[in-house]
Amino acid sequence: MTYFFETYGCEMNIAESASVEQILISRGWKKAENAQLADLVVINTCSVRGSAEERIFGRLGFFSGLKKVRSCAPDAKKRNMEIAAEYVQKNGAVPLTLIVMGCMAERLLKSLQKQWPCVDYVVGTFAKNKFGEIIQAVEEGQKYIQTDEEPVYVFAETSYEEGAFSTFVPIMHGCNNFCSYCIVPYVRGREVSRPVEQILHELDVLARRGVKEITLLGQNVNSYKGADGMNFPNLLKTICRHLEQTNSPIEWIRFESSNPKDFSDELIDVIAEEKRICRGLHIAVQHGSNSILKAMNRKYTREQYLLLVQKLRERIPEIQLTTDIMLGFPGETEEDFEQAASLMKEVEFESAFMYYYNPREGTPAAKMQNQIPLEVKKERLQKIIDIQLGITRKVMEKQVGKNIKVLADIISRDNANELLGKTEQNERIAFEAPVSLIGKFVQVHIDSLNGNTFKGSLVH
Repeated sequence: MTYFFETYGCEMNIAESASVEQILISRGWKKAENAQLADLVVINTCSVRGSAEERIFGRLGFFSGLKKVRSCAPDAKKRNMEIAAEYVQKNGAVPLTLIVMGCMAERLLKSLQKQWPCVDYVVGTFAKNKFGEIIQAVEEGQKYIQTDEEPVYVFAETSYEEGAFSTFVPIMHGCNNFCSYCIVPYVRGREVSRPVEQILHELDVLARRGVKEITLLGQNVNSYKGADGMNFPNLLKTICRHLEQTNSPIEWIRFESSNPKDFSDELIDVIAEEKRICRGLHIAVQHGSNSILKAMNRKYTREQYLLLVQKLRERIPEIQLTTDIMLGFPGETEEDFEQAASLMKEVEFESAFMYYYNPREGTPAAKMQNQIPLEVKKERLQKIIDIQLGITRKVMEKQVGKNIKVLADIISRDNANELLGKTEQNERIAFEAPVSLIGKFVQVHIDSLNGNTFKGSLVH
């Protein structure tokens, strides 16, 4: 039997899709070339923005039509489904099972199937442990009966993607912060930390599969707290000692997402001291105005964020920082916007994920007064993008001429003689090298900058 995944949203969703895929692979399933040919389609959904849900509704409309084509229904419309139409013409009616999982599934748990009868199973964020039973029922041509149970989050044994040299390792789930614009605490629940023994066991499994780089994941990763009171800095030290003692091939450790309020001096010291921890950090600032940060319920000030940046750069001079920033939050004045712009200029992030505020139903910010007109939000966002593009160019140009360590990743789509790799700061670099170096660490000289990708040459 064959499967196909469509995954939307954050790195945690990518990791959770990979963990479900491992269940399918272990049961002998094969990946289909196209969703139109699969026996099972899993859509892993995102609820962070309304636009993400609208896109998924569009896909559900497509799959509703696809199921009609696959079942040879007389009213089936075959436009944009020629692959499936040809498939059933050769093989007759072939059932398609559709599963929706992830944050949108959790948010619309009770209503999604009523609205979209084409969906066979809705698996919320707390029901992933039922996938084995659901898949068995699909294999046997039976219907798995879903029941209402007390929600308990279960960490998957592994989130490894077949053949990958870099992979995500979830270490915690949920969020206790309740930023006023964010729906994550409502669909992911309260913070739950994964036992350290499970984490170390997964690292051993990944090492045997040849993984060279891991990214520790959590909605608020640096608020990790193990059962014995182990905090995130101590977890990082424990992981580094374990990798050393087991002669693990895993040389790089990344982590995200980090909340500035939980970024302690102890954590800065651990990053500085442990050479396996990459010198590229993503720390979402969200805004540069104290009044907006307070309205967002971010629990830190502009001054505290800038002090964190100062400490990081003093302790780890080679550090590169990236961030998220939101424009057009309710009540944002022109002065607030200028505060955001000035912070971007002062910090000089290497890159930033920039977006304007979209109300999410069920969050406090959606009910706030002084919602900003869409045109103003778009205008302010474009100004920030223009500022950041210049900063990115300036920061990256400073790297040209250096020799750096690179993890060779894939063959370049633009040049079959080139490999694409990533640096410790998570930058992309293209360089001529044999395919045999994929999955290996190499030294590369940065020759030039092309857009946001470095061009380099292998150091022999």
